[in-house]
Amino acid sequence: MDKKEFTRHEYYRNRELSWLAFNERVLSEARDKTIPLFERLKFLSITASNLDEFFMIRVASLKDMVHAGYTKKDIAGMTPEEQIEEITKEVRGLVALQYSTYSRSLLPALKQNGLHVIQEHEALTKEEARYVDRYFRDNVYPVLTPMAVDSSRPFPLIRNKTLNIGALLQKKGEKNAELEFATVQVPSVLPRIVRLPDSEDGIKNVILLEEIIERNMQQLFLKYDIVSASPYRVMRNADLTIDEDEAADLLKEIQKQLKKRQWGEAIRLEVEEKIDKRLLKILSKELDIKEQALYKINGPLDLTFLMKMYGMEGFDNLKLPKHVPAPVKELPADCNIFDEIRKGDILLHHPYQTFDPVVKFVKDAANDPKVLAIKQTLYRVSGNSPIIAALAQAAENGKQVSVLVELKARFDEENNIIWAKMLEKAGAHVIYGLVGLKTHSKITLVVRREEDGIRRYVHLGTGNYNDSTAKLYTDIGLLTCSAPIGEDATAVFNMLSGYSEPEGWNKLSLAPLWLKDRFLSLIGRETEHARNGGEGRIIAKMNSLCDRDVIVALYEASAAGVQIDLVVRGICCLKVGIPGVSENIRVRSIVGNFLEHSRIFYFYNNGQEEVFCASADWMPRNLEKRVEIMFPIEREELKEEVIHILDIELKDNVKAHVLQPDDTYEKINRRGKAPLSSQDYFAEEAKEKAGVDEHAVNRRVFIPEEPVE
Repeated sequence: MDKKEFTRHEYYRNRELSWLAFNERVLSEARDKTIPLFERLKFLSITASNLDEFFMIRVASLKDMVHAGYTKKDIAGMTPEEQIEEITKEVRGLVALQYSTYSRSLLPALKQNGLHVIQEHEALTKEEARYVDRYFRDNVYPVLTPMAVDSSRPFPLIRNKTLNIGALLQKKGEKNAELEFATVQVPSVLPRIVRLPDSEDGIKNVILLEEIIERNMQQLFLKYDIVSASPYRVMRNADLTIDEDEAADLLKEIQKQLKKRQWGEAIRLEVEEKIDKRLLKILSKELDIKEQALYKINGPLDLTFLMKMYGMEGFDNLKLPKHVPAPVKELPADCNIFDEIRKGDILLHHPYQTFDPVVKFVKDAANDPKVLAIKQTLYRVSGNSPIIAALAQAAENGKQVSVLVELKARFDEENNIIWAKMLEKAGAHVIYGLVGLKTHSKITLVVRREEDGIRRYVHLGTGNYNDSTAKLYTDIGLLTCSAPIGEDATAVFNMLSGYSEPEGWNKLSLAPLWLKDRFLSLIGRETEHARNGGEGRIIAKMNSLCDRDVIVALYEASAAGVQIDLVVRGICCLKVGIPGVSENIRVRSIVGNFLEHSRIFYFYNNGQEEVFCASADWMPRNLEKRVEIMFPIEREELKEEVIHILDIELKDNVKAHVLQPDDTYEKINRRGKAPLSSQDYFAEEAKEKAGVDEHAVNRRVFIPEEPVE
């Protein structure tokens, strides 16, 4: 088949619709009655949080294209306007499913298990009403800022993602007086879930803060009657637009743009389904919301509060036991980490194995008198990062510390600005990313003076240097003192801090330089092996797949007879089962208690197997617009370990969803097969390897029947 044939629009799935299908898979976890009830709350909360970000970034970007008159079609043959239309249809169905899950499945189950969520303040008993009114007077009223709108007070700025209550007011005693509009923000500084006295039968009662405020709206407008009041929430364009070439100071420019997130174009308005039509008309007009961007909700707005509910005490029996990562046998807590790395490369598999060795690597380097320099890239770090503290300590200890802090890491910009300034104050040399590119690579270089000369120690990973998310995201890390990798690591940092680029590279492959070409070459090599009568085999695991050049190469490989298995958590624009095109490609998505985040690539290579890990997905942004690193796993036993990880994930029949030719995902029919959840398997395996006493560490519940970035 001619290569151009593989680029036909009908051979591709639209990126945004594919992402919505992923969020539906997350929602399916919330609907699965075999999963502990509070875990289901968590999954429903994640779908709501995911959808918020989707609108603020992806839908906002499409709206910008429409405003600019951009009509170019995507790889699936859809214009931005057509994409928005299809997204709207899909999201309406998804939201309806979210709320039917909440109202018909989760709320009754919560009540059966001793937690009653009072949905409307009208349903309060007299005793509960007295308690709520007292709570309002003592705790809520002093914090509120009611805002009326009239000729002297214009419609206020309604901040992005905030929950508000709009009201129609009429002056007391003037029945024919014109209705006036007022609004009050539900304060985020107060708990949204308010605990009421327990029932006599021991049931815990809770009500949402907005219901308490709505019940007491009269107290905010004493000279008026409340004609109607309803919660509403607006989502705004939060995609930063920065002209980096024109920005004299990138740090100041990003700080300026961050403030604009609060008043970007309104792209979605959520209102209560029973909202007064007159109130809705005012909100729609003032926020410039068309029917397409209006969502009437049958339930409480913003389901992310369910994550707070998950944290309520007294319901541990309805949650999975807390996962405790296993120690790494090769790296005891009291070891000299550099001595251990010299014995051979060490593979880390998070969150099944602890992230502590990565923290120890930086901490020990900071305090080791033999260490001369530490260099690191930081994309997202935790709120109280021990790695940041160690880097600052290293700088204060007089070591050469160079850190690239990516200021353009979406929604972490403010956090990263704070860390960057702190590190500079400690004496570290801080680089604020590169013009036009995001630095998404995960690499740490430690330069150490030893008896036989200078030695370079390197950590490479698929995930961020974030000790918090390392407990939730599945990632691979490698600790090595390989001289060729050390040379490449030095070259990476010289490139990031200056203009130096070596004539050649030893082991690492970098985007946007030549990583994409490397991937295409590796896929092409399997294609040639198959065409020449050999066996072609590719297994690749990633977060997202939407690069057309890579998909064309995979289609060519499949057509040549290469057997391809893809484990793609989220977006997948490739289609399976197309005759003569993708019959040899299988795609699965694993959605479980941990967020699948590692990027692993296996190529059979006529029996000379090659295995790589990377920070990059197969997406244009990763391969063409970011600094990314792919590194080989060369030590034979470690290579076998990574192949074993892929093998187990391909056998997962509990948390795996398999892509069908009609673009839907289906769970595996397990009839007659023993259940295998890859995440549970790896958790148990890590403890066995470390020799952990099963009574000393909480063991995760194995879910017998059938979490996103």
